[in-house]
Order: sequence, then structure tokens, then C-alpha cells
Amino acid sequence: MKQEVKALLFDVFGTVVDWRGSITREMNSFGVTHNIDKDWQQFALDWRALYQPAMENIRSGNRGYVKLDELHRENLALLVDGYGLSHLDAHQLNHINRVWHRLQPWADTLPGMYRLRKNFVLASLSNGNVELIVAMAKHSAIPWDMVLGSETAQGYKPQDKVYLHSAQMLGLKPEQCMMVAAHNDDLKAARLLGFKTAYINRPYEYGDAQTDDFEAQESWDIIGDSMTEIADALDC
Repeated sequence: MKQEVKALLFDVFGTVVDWRGSITREMNSFGVTHNIDKDWQQFALDWRALYQPAMENIRSGNRGYVKLDELHRENLALLVDGYGLSHLDAHQLNHINRVWHRLQPWADTLPGMYRLRKNFVLASLSNGNVELIVAMAKHSAIPWDMVLGSETAQGYKPQDKVYLHSAQMLGLKPEQCMMVAAHNDDLKAARLLGFKTAYINRPYEYGDAQTDDFEAQESWDIIGDSMTEIADALDC
């Protein structure tokens, strides 16, 4: 298997980066600066809860493709009244929206990925748009060789075309690619298309609000509790 795999394609939100902690920390600071006292962890969770419904409207064909930055901005508009943000100007709201560009990796992410990059092509296979993923990589030194996924395929996971187009862009067959994710449903969709699979356990992604993905639910090719364990399993 290790000889067959040429590229590792990664889910990003929750697998590579800690979106909940990153947004909570930045909004705590923003709240202090702007004298807005709210539960910013709940804000992060509420914002994320609007993510799948917004994408499903596109996956179902009810709406043409819209990149994730725009969906995040539309979803943010639904939260401003409840979180005391309605008085902010467009520049300030844009700054908040771009917090997704500044997400921080989990502590094990970069050590593991820099080891993996020695032997494999590393590419994002995320629902994040290209600008978002590139900005995040520059901000947090994430070592992508290529940015793929939603915007390049004009769709949203788990649509088949998002996975298959990403492999095609690398000039590889699905079986030459390994999907790396902390979400069982993401891996299931990839494996049905021929991808190899690696599961990283992130049972704290949503904190106390976590309801799923506490453990591997199927016999994935590799199962680990960190990115460094994935690197160990792949002899990096």
C-alpha cells in the first residue's frame, strides 16, 4: 500500500487545523478590544453549524457553486444580532469573516506533515476555497504542495467530483491517493471511489458539543491519534 500511494490529500477543518479554538481565541481578543462580552466558543459552534446547510443547498442543485468565503460571510450575517456585532462596519465584519484564513494547526499537525512531505505529495482536499486555504497556509506554515478540493472541482464534499477531480489534477488514479481526515463520513466517500484512507482521531474538535467521530467507525487503512502517528505508519 505504501508503495502505491503517491499523494496524501487532507481534509482541513478539524483534521489539520483547530477551527473552534482558533475562532474562540481570536474573538475573545476582538471582544475585549471592542467591548463585546459574549460566549465566543458558542459563536464558533453556531457559525460552524450553518456550514453544512449552506453547502447542501449547492450540492442539491438549488444554487450554483459559491465559494466558502462567501457562504461564511452570509452565515455570519445571520449571527451578528445575537452576538452584538450588528454595529460593526463592513471592514470589521470582513476581518471577522477572514478568521477562517487564520486558523491554527493542531500541535501535532506541522511536525507530522513536514515528515510526510519528504515522501509524499501533500494536497488539501477541503471544502475551503483556494484563497482561504492559501492564506491559512501562509499564516500557519502548512506545507501544501497543491491546493485542491471544492473550488477547483466546483462542488462540495462528499460529492464524487471533488475527490476525483483532485486526484486527476495530480495526474493520479484514486488508488494512488490517500485521504487523510478526522471524519468517518469523509473517508467513507473517498474509499468508495478507490482512495486509500487514514483516520486521525480528533474527539475534541467540537469540545463538549462533539456528537460524532469519537473513534474510527470502520477499518480504515491507517488509524492514528495524531499526524505524527500517521507519519510513523507511513515510515516517514
